[in-house]
Amino acid sequence: MAQKGQQLKTFKEGKGTKTVFTLNTGDKMPGVGLGTWQSKPNEVREAVKHALQSGYRHIDTALAYGNESEVGDGIIDSGVPRNEIWLTTKLDNPWHKRVPEGIASSLKDLKTDYVDLYLMHWPSSTDPDDLKKSYTDWNFIDTWREMQKLVGTGKVRNIGVSNFDQENLEKLLAADSTTIVPAVNQIELHPNHPSPKLLKYNQSQGIHSTAYSCLGSTDSPLYKDKTLLELAEKKGKTPQQCMLMWGLQRETSVIPKSVSPKRIDANFELDGWELTDEEMQTLSSLKDRFKVCGDGWLPAGVKVFFGNDE
Repeated sequence: MAQKGQQLKTFKEGKGTKTVFTLNTGDKMPGVGLGTWQSKPNEVREAVKHALQSGYRHIDTALAYGNESEVGDGIIDSGVPRNEIWLTTKLDNPWHKRVPEGIASSLKDLKTDYVDLYLMHWPSSTDPDDLKKSYTDWNFIDTWREMQKLVGTGKVRNIGVSNFDQENLEKLLAADSTTIVPAVNQIELHPNHPSPKLLKYNQSQGIHSTAYSCLGSTDSPLYKDKTLLELAEKKGKTPQQCMLMWGLQRETSVIPKSVSPKRIDANFELDGWELTDEEMQTLSSLKDRFKVCGDGWLPAGVKVFFGNDE
């Protein structure tokens, strides 16, 4: 594991669907994965199966999504050996005091002995007896202390965080109980929420960034963005393909969500072409801003997005 105090780096190898990121632990994570957030029941199983049979080797889920069992079934249905698949899941907020039980629940539903990456889904320790309240005697630093204990058990190969802005990352890394630097910070990243400051900070700490909502999510305003549409037409690619390539070339992994076989296949058509430096700058300079995922639904007084990551 990546110990605090070491000089840590991440590395990118390959291009397109062959992109692989070496994490600060030395493990190699495929750059393109299938996201499963907001996928409807009975759709995820087929989506995971199709994605894996089409060449994907990275699947992202979470306890909070309520679909881990279907994801596990889809992996089995695909016939792809488990050791060829990178599987990420996440600890839900009301489980912060029950980390061993959280991973046990996920492994049972996923029908696997281990996950490749286990993330703290949010830096918010929610009281399971009252989801509108946070624990008064527990915070995300305590949760990370417990997550660190999973390393070496064989149940979790890497640990990381999600939805951490720089302020909370700094608090986590400064804590005396923190001995392991997160391997990954999974955050919202797309051309209308590029977060260059946060991305740079993650890199400076040797923390890899995974982009969720990398297409701007369902009914994204990006699909009406004239600059993006013109660039995609010029490239002979879809807007989605251009955004995924933008993400990969920024050295972030991308986990586009889809349950449509046609779109799953199209999102994986990333080989044999790239964006030029000028085209990268064009997408990085789109003026509009929006966020898919806010923090207003968290317990009162909990704020995790500070709006200063530009």
